[in-house]
Amino acid sequence: MRELADSDEAAVGRWLRVPAFPILQESAAHELWDQSTVVHLSTAAVTHARRGGALAGLPRALAYRAGAHRLNGEFDVAAQLLDEATSIASATMARSPVRYHELMLAAWRGDAAHAEGAIAALTADAASRGEGRLQSLGSYAAAVLHNGGGRYAEAFAAAADCCAFENLGFHGVCLYELVEAATRTGALDAARDAVTHLQAGAGTTDWGRGVLAAAEAMVADDASAADLFAEAVERLRDCEAGVHLARTRLQYGEWLRRANRRTDARRELTAAHEMFTGMGARGFAERARRELVATGEKVRASKAGGSASALTAQEAQIAGLVAEGMTNAEIGAALFISAHTVEWHLRKVFAKLGITSRRQLRTMPIGR
Repeated sequence: MRELADSDEAAVGRWLRVPAFPILQESAAHELWDQSTVVHLSTAAVTHARRGGALAGLPRALAYRAGAHRLNGEFDVAAQLLDEATSIASATMARSPVRYHELMLAAWRGDAAHAEGAIAALTADAASRGEGRLQSLGSYAAAVLHNGGGRYAEAFAAAADCCAFENLGFHGVCLYELVEAATRTGALDAARDAVTHLQAGAGTTDWGRGVLAAAEAMVADDASAADLFAEAVERLRDCEAGVHLARTRLQYGEWLRRANRRTDARRELTAAHEMFTGMGARGFAERARRELVATGEKVRASKAGGSASALTAQEAQIAGLVAEGMTNAEIGAALFISAHTVEWHLRKVFAKLGITSRRQLRTMPIGR
């Protein structure tokens, strides 16, 4: 895979015309827990596609790169790349895996309204075509969404469904979701079994070994858990998998609070809360906030009715047009941007204002 990324533009251009590229490469790198290769190859794919004018392959390369940004917690960058991929694919009629990356992004963001609808649509579509891998991807997304929202029974069911099939590229990360959901629902045998499977495939990279250490910590006794969590944090600190680093610090903080080590718990939970808030991972951020409050820390929850002054000029313009009753398509036509871009900005508006619907937006002073 490294050889492909380092090859000349003509060679990469030929790969970009293959429909399975870069899905197979991405899946193989994830199976090896090799995030550095994912970053390297996805960056090279985008660079070569742009330079070579490979418009048919560029949407796939952009989606691939967006996935790497998502894994590192750079959700806004990922969303921008997916928007660009959608625009190019629409103009060129090129095939693109954008919808799958958008689904995972919504799950990590804790955007239940978007993610649950997309999961249901993907599952139904995949079932009608007999595509089990895509059904499993929907289950993985559901596990992430529900673990973030503290809906552990639902997360357990989704993760167990996904892990029943050893899908190349996301079986390992779904085992991690299963461990957390299982320990939270008291299904300790299932959690230990998932850890055993994870041990067999965690590889040798810091990402894989860090995720494994975090999973082992969740099923370990008190004498071993702290060291395992500390190892996980150290391994994940510099391996461009920010979502798993933040998850581990949250889990470590939760464990420390239960062990009545409140000062140490606040340190980990504060770090996790700040990381998730910066990413825009609302579900996990709220989990961290609740845990911090339980330690006696005062942390303000996100509330509806946030200030419109927090909006950028374009966000305020779009919010004003929505408040006037315009659809995303109408706004896109008026501003010469895609409806998908309008939706992306609108999600940011909702998050900043602490609201969830267009109806709520119409009641707010946006300065229109």
